[in-house]
Amino acid sequence: MGVEKYPHLFEPIRIGNTLFRNRIFAAPNGCQYLDGEGAPTQEGVAFYERKALGGFAAVTVGECIVDSKTGQAHAYQALLDKPRNLPGFSAMATAISRHGAVASVQLQHCGMYSHLVYERGGQLLGPVDAAIPDVHNTNNDGHEVTPSPDGLRYVRGMTEEEIEQLIRAFGKAAAFVKQCGYGMVMIHAGHGWGLAQFMSKTVNTRRDRWGGPELENRMRLPLAVIDSVRRAVGPGFPIEVRISGAECIDTGYDIDEGIAIAKLLDGKADIIHVSAGHHESSYAATITHPGMFQEDGCNVKYAAEIKKHVRTPVATVGALTDVAMLEEIIASGTADIVSLGRQSLADPDLPLKARLGREADIDRCMRCCVCFSNSTRTRRRACAINPVIGHELEERYALPPASRKKVLVAGGGIAGMEAALTAARRGHEVVLCEAGDELGGVLKCEALVPFKKSLGEYLLRQARRVADAGVEVRLGTEVTPELAGSLGPDAIIAALGARSVKPAIPGIDGAGVFGAEYMYTHPEAAGQRVLILGGGLVGIELGIFLAGLGREITLMEMLPDLNDGGNLVHMNNLRVQIEEKKLRVALNTKALAIGEGGVRAEGPGGEVFFPADTVVYAVGQKPNSAAAAALSACAPEFYMVGDCTAARNILAATTEAYNAARNIGRIG
Repeated sequence: MGVEKYPHLFEPIRIGNTLFRNRIFAAPNGCQYLDGEGAPTQEGVAFYERKALGGFAAVTVGECIVDSKTGQAHAYQALLDKPRNLPGFSAMATAISRHGAVASVQLQHCGMYSHLVYERGGQLLGPVDAAIPDVHNTNNDGHEVTPSPDGLRYVRGMTEEEIEQLIRAFGKAAAFVKQCGYGMVMIHAGHGWGLAQFMSKTVNTRRDRWGGPELENRMRLPLAVIDSVRRAVGPGFPIEVRISGAECIDTGYDIDEGIAIAKLLDGKADIIHVSAGHHESSYAATITHPGMFQEDGCNVKYAAEIKKHVRTPVATVGALTDVAMLEEIIASGTADIVSLGRQSLADPDLPLKARLGREADIDRCMRCCVCFSNSTRTRRRACAINPVIGHELEERYALPPASRKKVLVAGGGIAGMEAALTAARRGHEVVLCEAGDELGGVLKCEALVPFKKSLGEYLLRQARRVADAGVEVRLGTEVTPELAGSLGPDAIIAALGARSVKPAIPGIDGAGVFGAEYMYTHPEAAGQRVLILGGGLVGIELGIFLAGLGREITLMEMLPDLNDGGNLVHMNNLRVQIEEKKLRVALNTKALAIGEGGVRAEGPGGEVFFPADTVVYAVGQKPNSAAAAALSACAPEFYMVGDCTAARNILAATTEAYNAARNIGRIG
């Protein structure tokens, strides 16, 4: 059993009067699903309950605002100062705790970044008078917002009375949370939000007892908040405090001050939760929420340093997906608790699978940041490799198919494998045909790229699951109408993918010119100077990969900017890599001809020549729609999923495949 293999990870821990069943906590995710009063809906309840079902010892509801009049950043933050929100929060606490997890709430005030307060006509409050960029000029609350004439929003320093009022607000929110049935609170004092602003020697230049050069003064507010919360919840009730071990920006504090902060929290907080970074910095945001370019557990070092100086239990968070690493963190005394954020979306069952010794079946977060980008764009939760996320409520009440069907899945890529798995799990007889000699589809070409290792593991894991699910797999088999007719399926799911587009540029068939897929699998074919045609995710990631091998990279894009493919958070990670690896970017530039020694192009200043030893095209994909549509009349039920309808991303592929397979056999 896994409990014997990972004894430290599954050793219960007592915090205050509460016993936690293991050392694996679900880190706070914002509660996106809210009613008009800022209370959780049933969808929100189901989202957090799913983590508790998976075996996490504690599940924290993120971004819960203690004072909506002064501390709310956007309209999708839960509100703790509304008495009418009691039923919604209580339902969530019950849903989490009934499965053995401790329900927790993150208490937050956004300070001078409380943009929704400003957009509703209120005053931004912070430690001192300040001006911040007016970058949030698109309102998310239905109000028209006029950009400020000078591009700034003005912050007023809080008065003594307002500070005392804020301290009371945290206490009232904690009392409300306890009344709702939660067994713990997390005070957010990191990432540059409200309390962290008072802790910052750069931001908090007050000259009274609440700020200035002395850390003791700058910590007075966070410590007073802890005291207020303690009075509200009483002795023995666990209080977790989240801090940035280091803010990782030039104007922020380093790990030495992070240690000093932790020392002042020692004995007052019950758990010191050590994160890192600052939300207002694009670079530091890639540290708070590590992208695929950072190593596993890259932020553990901050918790490890702080752990040496305090007696209070320490939690670590960030890029934690490997159960063996989690065990080592606890066993070595590096930290007492491991807190998982995005990983709890990729596989909410990680604790349970690890305990059962099924760690090979754990879906490890790829850190693709689709979850962040989707919640920012649509305010709905999603995960590229877990199509249930965002649909937990409907999954809870999912009905079995009315009758068992014979299902033919055409295509063994990401969409095809997910469709076959879902159909098989619902009891259907499934045949999966793939024209190639192995499952995995076009993305197999990226499987050996160092920063895509989790993608490679995912493809192998899905292929293994298909075999274990009893799916009949036929490799080297192209699905034609004739083949489909001979099999006589009740339903067909066409997941035939897309093929790379070769641009019609003179010289495109010349020596030294390759498609992106070939270059991923044959990087040794690249010369020293590589020019990539196409500034989408495929081209950018290929450029970063080749730059890591020592090549000089130029990205050429016809549009005015690089294309994030809808994943703006991942693009932030990519821009950091572009800068670090010194990729040259040529925007508004169209290739005219490929010749010996490089590419002739038309740019903003006229015609220009780009020297290159190798040219790679990554200008998009064309869906195999015709081949898929040709199967439409071959079965009573027919579905087209993934890139054969429109070339998009992994999220679209898994979601469409999952939903199509669930629809089969609904009416017998």
